[in-house]
Amino acid sequence: MEIMLPPPQGFSFTFLFIDIICGLIGLTIILIFHGSALNHIVMRFERLTKANLALKQYNRIFFHFYVTFIFFALIHISEIFIWSGIIIWLHLIPSTVQSILFAGSCYTTVGFVSDILPTGWKSLSFFIAFTGLFSLAWTTSVMIGMTSLYKEAWNLKYDRRKL
Repeated sequence: MEIMLPPPQGFSFTFLFIDIICGLIGLTIILIFHGSALNHIVMRFERLTKANLALKQYNRIFFHFYVTFIFFALIHISEIFIWSGIIIWLHLIPSTVQSILFAGSCYTTVGFVSDILPTGWKSLSFFIAFTGLFSLAWTTSVMIGMTSLYKEAWNLKYDRRKL
């Protein structure tokens, strides 16, 4: 199903409202996806790490730790692609590459791509940035929690050698 909205002429509360609704829908989709994927990966990490701790397989814990970080990066890249898909679906940026670059620029809040959204859709970039900020902060808090298991494995591995 394609959406075709007429371009706004000047400022319009109607288009601002549509922009906000689309932004909130995108934000909700991304945060549900992020939470689900993050939870799945963290639960797997904890399950494997606890089994490896019991078997004193410390190097496997280190391996799982870094692989988990790669999966976290892939989640964020996927979210940029989801935003890009929403932008293309709304016919806001016709080029797939430009859409990906714009979504990535907003998501990371780096702002290396100029605002190329059409008039009436400019605030959508705020919602892309919000999802990036929330998702990156969420991932960071989970990574800090994972570090305690990593540190425990590190201490067990290297304290044993000192004895």
